[in-house]
Amino acid sequence: MTGRARRTSPTGEVRIIGGRWRRSRLPVGDVPGLRPTPDRVRETLFNWLGQDLSGCRCIDAFAGSGALGLEAASRAAAEVVLIERSPVLQAALRANVQRLGAETVRVVGGDALAVLAGLPAAAWDVVFLDPPFDDAHSGGERLTRAALQAAQRLLRPGGWAYLEAPRAWGEPELTALGWRLHRHLRAGAVHAHLLQPMDNPVP
Repeated sequence: MTGRARRTSPTGEVRIIGGRWRRSRLPVGDVPGLRPTPDRVRETLFNWLGQDLSGCRCIDAFAGSGALGLEAASRAAAEVVLIERSPVLQAALRANVQRLGAETVRVVGGDALAVLAGLPAAAWDVVFLDPPFDDAHSGGERLTRAALQAAQRLLRPGGWAYLEAPRAWGEPELTALGWRLHRHLRAGAVHAHLLQPMDNPVP
């Protein structure tokens, strides 16, 4: 995704951690504010979700480098939608998809909330939400709340949402938005949250 936080990959690339394309490197575009999810956070996230995502349908709503969505595809997800508004990053994503031969991945350009509104409801197993960290205490948080609302409509029963943010989202505010906090991790300036809708059964 894109945001103002420091880019975590000084070499201009990130690597896929597990699955079919394990150790494959993804170039990171020289775009101001681009902030790929750190390797440690992705490793923990996919430990939470399970190493094998066979049959899962996933959305990476603020794709950026595509690290989250392509990691899911590497782990046998049946369908992955990468949503990115930057034309430069869209081109980079399509190049990586082609290079990997990722037949189950499609790149959709445009505003994340608008694209999410047009996707079929109750049809997805995982929605990755890594919105920009810009203006985190004003516009960024409004975007996060809107993205969480959009994700609830999209998830199948038992589905998961992953939220990456510059601060921890506490259980009371998540409950007020209709979410249950299942896992939380802090890694430097990044807070990772694994969530389920409140109307889902407790895992």
